[in-house]
Amino acid sequence: MVMRKLYIIFFLTMLLVSCSDSPNGAVVSTELPAIYPDYKDVTIPSGIAPLNFNAVGNDVDEVYAKVKGSKGGEITAAGDYADFDVDEWHALTERNKGGRLTVTVSVKRGDGWTQYRPFNIFVSPYRLDAWGLTYRLIDPGYEVGGDIGIYQRSLADFNEYPILTEKAVPGRCMNCHTPNRTDPKEFTSQIRGENGGTLVYKNGKAVWLNTKTGPVKSAGSYASWHPSGRYVAYASNAVWQNFFTGKNENLEVYHTFSNIFVLDTETNQVILAPQLNDSNQEIFPAFSADGKSLFYSSSPKLNLPGEYEKVKCSICSIPFDAATGTFGTKVDTLLNGRRDNRSYILVRPSYDGRWLMYTVASRSNFPIAQRDADLWMMDLRTHRAWPLTECNSQQTESYHNWSADSHWFVFSSKREDGVHTRLYLSSVDDKGRATKPFLLPQQNPWKYYHAQFKAYNVPDFALTKVNLNMHQVARDILEGKRTQVTVRK
Repeated sequence: MVMRKLYIIFFLTMLLVSCSDSPNGAVVSTELPAIYPDYKDVTIPSGIAPLNFNAVGNDVDEVYAKVKGSKGGEITAAGDYADFDVDEWHALTERNKGGRLTVTVSVKRGDGWTQYRPFNIFVSPYRLDAWGLTYRLIDPGYEVGGDIGIYQRSLADFNEYPILTEKAVPGRCMNCHTPNRTDPKEFTSQIRGENGGTLVYKNGKAVWLNTKTGPVKSAGSYASWHPSGRYVAYASNAVWQNFFTGKNENLEVYHTFSNIFVLDTETNQVILAPQLNDSNQEIFPAFSADGKSLFYSSSPKLNLPGEYEKVKCSICSIPFDAATGTFGTKVDTLLNGRRDNRSYILVRPSYDGRWLMYTVASRSNFPIAQRDADLWMMDLRTHRAWPLTECNSQQTESYHNWSADSHWFVFSSKREDGVHTRLYLSSVDDKGRATKPFLLPQQNPWKYYHAQFKAYNVPDFALTKVNLNMHQVARDILEGKRTQVTVRK
């Protein structure tokens, strides 16, 4: 009987709360609420996981949030943090696609409630055509190992799944997990360490290659698929780290050499071009949307690490003929790093052929280590370029990738603490304007991100869930059998 009375009291209390924007007797404030993450005025796709948030402050006892759609519908959340029902959130965002959600937050401190000024969340008319994201989780320090892993995360909810982790293959480093235009039916990755190699996954089959041969000095990394699925461009390089003392900087990452080659996955032959294998450093290849050219960054040979401040990358492109598997001879320079005293790195063309997104820093061909690295955009029709000020911060922005429909992109940022990279998503309209990015949603964001000491690395969209047998991959790595590539004459 006592429990029944308590249930009735709880039900009536929640009914009274749900009939208003805030609990009864709340003091109305003209200020916006302090919440984590900052989801005020962000733009999201319909069907995204709920944008749960925490009220900031040690004195917060309870949170109550009400969300109303401009096209109808409303949902609420109450408790230690705003934890919305996944199905209700999906229904609300779908109903309000192209509209907005108005969020009213009330916070209880002690015996009193405060209702804050509402804020908006905009629901984009552009649907995000992706099952989820793939990324690497790695310690932000500089030790070897540390439980590195490649993971995938559903964007519709909070479920995360391992693809390959160091626990399965101890002592190995895995990186550069790259699908073909976000479709993991074609996928490549690199394993470093003992029995290392390059994995090419096609037609449900994993093939392990040794791409180090003759003029190719190291295994392939920083990959890009040709849209046909036959070719993959890789950089072959050596990465080094140097540490600062007595400066407001941590480290400098540089490559002692870097060149580019293309792998023909049907013949396991390496295709070389003299323009991409000279004394300069060519890095971060990216095929154009139509596959007729290859973008990349290039910087002159320098005495490193001594001349690290002089590393200024230009963005170049070279023709590529998929029918014959050959490169053209003319190299175009789209952005000149030495002339502009900047470094243009990590070029990423949109899959619709309209935009070119890249990173700009004061120096280096390894932007994730540069505090001043920002995202820029170029219109490939006019070659007009501009900074994505909506997305940039005072800390590092880098490792960006496009969704298949070219209306969304994901990038990593150190904006929270200057150390840990987190993942942010933003949309682009038909004029190239980016929206305020939002942090990848989590069930309990404050608890998750403040207990998660890993850094997100090399994110990309996944059209479908990655279907890779981790145990078989681990056996293949430990077995060490590799197909040796040859150089096409």
